[in-house]
Amino acid sequence: MDIFEIIVNFLLLIAAVLLVIVVLLQDSKSSGLGGAFGGETTSFSGRGKKASRERQLQKLTVILAIIVAVLAILMLLMPAFNKWFTPKTASTLIEGVRTVL
Repeated sequence: MDIFEIIVNFLLLIAAVLLVIVVLLQDSKSSGLGGAFGGETTSFSGRGKKASRERQLQKLTVILAIIVAVLAILMLLMPAFNKWFTPKTASTLIEGVRTVL
């Protein structure tokens, strides 16, 4: 399981770094604290390509966040996997099956 832990750690690190990069690439939704009290003053002309890029970045953010969450939960459960799937228990299980057959 050591190799599996290393692979999951590496994938978690890569996914987390990519998530940070994707979040930093996105435009902010407001202009700081002033945007909370004022309205949006930008026009909607020329926003087609920009909106499409933002939509893709948002989808990628959600996908990467889900990947990070799943890998983090997997890392949390790894000690339980190591406990259940040790070679000793596997050989005991195989011996039990042989005695039944």
